[in-house]
Amino acid sequence: MASPLTIWPVDGPAPDAVAAAVDLFAATEAQCTRFRPDSALMRLNGRPGEWLAVPALAYAALVTAQRAWRRTGGRFDPRVLDVLVGLGYGEGPVRFAHAAQGTFLERRPHRREVRLLDGPLDLGGIGKGLAVRWAADRMARVSANFLINAGGDCYCAGRGPDGGGWRVGVEDPLGRDPFRAVLAVRDRAVCTSSVRRRAWLRDGEPVHHLIDPRTRAPSRGGLLAVTVVGPDPAWAEVWSKSLFIEGAAGIRALAERHGLAAIWVDAAGTLMWNGRIQPYMAWAGVNAQLG
Repeated sequence: MASPLTIWPVDGPAPDAVAAAVDLFAATEAQCTRFRPDSALMRLNGRPGEWLAVPALAYAALVTAQRAWRRTGGRFDPRVLDVLVGLGYGEGPVRFAHAAQGTFLERRPHRREVRLLDGPLDLGGIGKGLAVRWAADRMARVSANFLINAGGDCYCAGRGPDGGGWRVGVEDPLGRDPFRAVLAVRDRAVCTSSVRRRAWLRDGEPVHHLIDPRTRAPSRGGLLAVTVVGPDPAWAEVWSKSLFIEGAAGIRALAERHGLAAIWVDAAGTLMWNGRIQPYMAWAGVNAQLG
């Protein structure tokens, strides 16, 4: 998933559970990645309009992506793969007739079959969030005190290594400081959408991977990074991206409307947050304010 993976069972070795958790990440990547032509996702992308049976993890990711599209009012939309490829972010299909359907996917749950109506789809972000969820469920069978960190998408279970909860740094998207804030969490996911690592130049213009489905272009909403704290890593991932797409002008209202704990950095480099994240704030650096 193009991310480093850390699994830390604090209370002692749990090799079987850790191995099973790692296997879940590998299986999710094998089924949901766009970087392997034989993945279930890419087979689906290559056969629009046809009913195809897909393996369990890919089916769950597709169902969750469709629910996320509905719940976020279209701010989260996996139908951006052709835009990403056109901008030079990896390889994949770029020819696909966008049908502007009311939904992009039909399902036959009893057969675990799906039919793609509009696309192609990219399940990268939500796939990683789901992999963290599934790995956390596996680890929870043997430990109540562990960390899973997949490239900034975390699940922090239990009291942490010092008993006071897990400390999670909010990275500076401008790279000037190691962290802009530190959160203290227990039994919570912490997920971030940021332009720091996946940004590049296209025809001399800066672009990034967070695509606004309304404009089908990199989001220009005045934000550099958004972090969401919540009970579930897949939904924290979905909402961090959706709040980023909403932009600086509307992020606080959208977070409040959906009961989200959020912290963000705007284009001027100001760190801001809403009241729901206040219980998790352990430290905030300079140029910071309650949003």
